Amino acid sequence: MNGLGILAQGDAVSRLVALALLAMSVSSWVVIVIKSWTLVRAARNLARSTAAFWQSASLDEAENRLVAFDRQGLLMPLVLAAQLRPGVTLASAGSAAQQLTRLLRDALHAVLHKLQFGQVLLATVGSTAPFVGLLGTVWGIYNALTGMASAGQVTIDKVSGPVGEALIMTAAGLAVAIPAVLAYNIFGRLVGRLEADLEGFARDLRELLANPQSPLLSPLSAQSRQTPESPS
Repeated sequence: MNGLGILAQGDAVSRLVALALLAMSVSSWVVIVIKSWTLVRAARNLARSTAAFWQSASLDEAENRLVAFDRQGLLMPLVLAAQLRPGVTLASAGSAAQQLTRLLRDALHAVLHKLQFGQVLLATVGSTAPFVGLLGTVWGIYNALTGMASAGQVTIDKVSGPVGEALIMTAAGLAVAIPAVLAYNIFGRLVGRLEADLEGFARDLRELLANPQSPLLSPLSAQSRQTPESPS
């Protein structure tokens, strides 16, 4: 019996379980396709953007080159955040290096949050789909045994058919969960590599901008990194 047969002949619980597994499968595969395309492009663009940034003669030139290379928007938020000047608030407390560290950390977290899109959904589907399928199997076996008991006569052919149909739910749950788990692990490793590269870039950028007298900085950029005067 196929999935359409289960939906046609099953009761409300069996149909609800089948529809839940279908929704989990569709959503996880949509995330897998989108995230695969996104992470592959992100890894390629990050390598090119990092090389283009550090091969520039000045910070202004590096920003202009990032516009062309950083199509995923991974490095540009860090560069722009590093040039912000916090107002007279608690964010401006501390030295210029501390302010720079805070700004880069916040920008890095925002970029990583974008890269981790869909990981929670894949983990949820991978961990719950087998149990949803098992629920459908248990419920199907219960209905099969109840029907055979009411019939009065039990034979092997009457047992094997309904029980086999109920076990399809377990197989469906595993078929939904396995791709989600594999994708979650693969994407986790890819995001971890991108995170390490971004953290390294942020650390190097902090070392560069922490010195406002660097000859690579434009006068405007150097002035923006000066420690703001505290109000009297």
